Amino acid sequence: MMRRLNPGERVRVAAIHPPGHRRTPYYIRGKEGVIERACGPFANPEELGHGFDGLPKKHLYRVRFRQVELWDQYEGAETDTVDVDVYEHWLSPVAAEPKQEQQA
Repeated sequence: MMRRLNPGERVRVAAIHPPGHRRTPYYIRGKEGVIERACGPFANPEELGHGFDGLPKKHLYRVRFRQVELWDQYEGAETDTVDVDVYEHWLSPVAAEPKQEQQA
């Protein structure tokens, strides 16, 4: 089980394409977003879709993506976003870039 993610934390969605029932939309795979909120643990719908019990439960997060980063031809405002619910096993924290010391 991965560590819990926190609102405001940057994450990347796995860029994988496994066969079968998947709840994670293709258009966010491999993209970075920000955790908007933790929704709690739920039965894994990818397991439920195959007739299993969905256990152990997986944590679900609402992730906010900037639309200009999702769509190559997006013509809306830079600030437009879309929120997508994504289960924890699809998400990896994005390491913050180290701060560079300022030159005097």
